[in-house]
Amino acid sequence: MPSGFSGGDTAFVLISAALVMLMTPGLAFFYGGMVRVKSTLNMLIMSFIALGIVTVLWVLYGFTLSFGPDSFHGLIGDFSMLGMRHIGMNTLSGTIPVFAFSAFQLMFAVITPALISGAIADRAKFAAWGLFVALWVTIVYFPVAHWVFYTNNGKGGWLVDHVGVLDFAGGTAVHLNAGMAGLALALVLGKRIGFKKDPMRPHSLPLVMLGSGLLWFGWFGFNAGSALAANGLAGLAFINTQIATAAAMLGWLAFEKIKHGAFTSLGAASGAVTGLVAITPACAYISPLGSVALGLACGALCAWAISLKYKLGFDDSLDVVGVHAVGGAAGALLIGLLATGGGGSPAKGLFYGGGFSQLGKQAIGVGAVGAYSFVLAWLIGKLIDKTIGFRVSEDVEVAGVDQSEHAESAYDFSAVGAALSKALAPSAPVAETVASPAETKVDA
Repeated sequence: MPSGFSGGDTAFVLISAALVMLMTPGLAFFYGGMVRVKSTLNMLIMSFIALGIVTVLWVLYGFTLSFGPDSFHGLIGDFSMLGMRHIGMNTLSGTIPVFAFSAFQLMFAVITPALISGAIADRAKFAAWGLFVALWVTIVYFPVAHWVFYTNNGKGGWLVDHVGVLDFAGGTAVHLNAGMAGLALALVLGKRIGFKKDPMRPHSLPLVMLGSGLLWFGWFGFNAGSALAANGLAGLAFINTQIATAAAMLGWLAFEKIKHGAFTSLGAASGAVTGLVAITPACAYISPLGSVALGLACGALCAWAISLKYKLGFDDSLDVVGVHAVGGAAGALLIGLLATGGGGSPAKGLFYGGGFSQLGKQAIGVGAVGAYSFVLAWLIGKLIDKTIGFRVSEDVEVAGVDQSEHAESAYDFSAVGAALSKALAPSAPVAETVASPAETKVDA
């Protein structure tokens, strides 16, 4: 192996990549449990298909646009690695092979569009969704990843190099990016039939809890793995991820109890995911005590934010905006208050004597990524809607998209129904076993 290679760092990053990959099926379970029975499979595969589409595009041009040598003032990578050519097996990125780094970043690219799907649950054509994923990652995610994540020989994307934004693992590039795209698509597709009128409760809370648990587990790879080495920075990111997630769950539940009078399992799961989202950009820059404060604040904030869709009139089916857009933005902004000047950056937040400088930089990053993603997602969504159509028909939506889009259903009740009918069928003539109406009336 070449000089500088670390087997330990490479193993750590590859394991982290596998953990991040697990987050996509975890997200599928999380979202799948939150929808009604008739849309369960559609919700699962809307996440799962991103593994196929984004992986192929990543090999063709995604990796080079995101992490190829900068070609235009920190905005986009060049085309030198199209098809992942000119990368040797022993070519290093820091202390790890480029292929290991590419695999790790690929999993980020996969889950980001999958996050968007929850905003348009129950009403999207599957082919239109697949086309949106391909266009959005190309036009939005790959450039934004270059803005936020790209570093090479001391140079970074424009938000890192020219502005000084801190985002360790993707609060802006992943979560705010996906959340604002979700808002745009919710506006393009419009409200579900029966929104604010019919009950649209989660059909399987155990599935939601399973999904949130898998997300929590995989997120250690997401955040700690972003250190790209098995070192102290990874340890700080790991412990802060655990702390903020736990605190956010408590913050959400406390708000829920005060506001609605109950502690719910859905609230616990949603609060945990909120904490994971919010700590993602900040995990390497704040202290464990800062993580407690961030988690509690963001848990309560996002629990409140999900109600905005009813007040503002947009139908974000599974609260992608309230959790990912608000949580990602809040976590990124709180770096400007809570950064200690240790860990991954010498920059200090307001509470540690750094003034408002870093907070202003974080606000620029949040504004730039949020606006770019919203506008481009809205335009892509409108283009698809005006050409092949993005929303299913009213009849299909009422009946459920699983059968129309996939010719399957998540749960087959036919055998259960047949067995129940057989069990309830009388084994003797009715007259011999059941009292007549007249007899019943007299007895009464």
